[in-house]
Amino acid sequence: MLVSVGRDRDREAFAELFERFAPRVKAFLIRTGLTPGLAEDCMQDVMVTLWRKAHLYDPTRATVSTWLFTIARNRKIDMIRKSRRPEPEDLPWGPEPEPAQAEALALREDSRRLAEAVAQLPPKQRDLIERAFYGDLSHSEIAAETGLPLGTIKSRIRLAIDRLRHAMDTDPPRAAGGSGK
Repeated sequence: MLVSVGRDRDREAFAELFERFAPRVKAFLIRTGLTPGLAEDCMQDVMVTLWRKAHLYDPTRATVSTWLFTIARNRKIDMIRKSRRPEPEDLPWGPEPEPAQAEALALREDSRRLAEAVAQLPPKQRDLIERAFYGDLSHSEIAAETGLPLGTIKSRIRLAIDRLRHAMDTDPPRAAGGSGK
């Protein structure tokens, strides 16, 4: 049925899918902590996504219900994250005060030390850190680009972050006027 929605934009098939899954998706969202009103909004968004992206559904990868409930879960997470973001009126306006000179120097030194620590990482870890933090890619996007399993990417990034944390904790900045050794 979902394949015909994606391929032929079959409205009757969509109506059947909506009738079958919309109440189940809403109930799932309520059971996982959303209010009935938010669950209704989220369910509507999930069903719109079903209509718009039905052509992306691959029956060899998941059942229709698995695909829909995954979309519902992701939409719920997005709604929660969005609700926790500060509203624009809560953000400070105007120029921020200039940091003190000592603070600016300390930040510059920390940046230098971090760059050195990243350069010292094993090449495989450094590559993933650069893709994740400098390239602003998600772990899934890195997996798609590199062909590495998602678990491997997460493990390497976690190890790299631990190494960086250790390097920043154990390599105190040199005092001004130090020996420079």
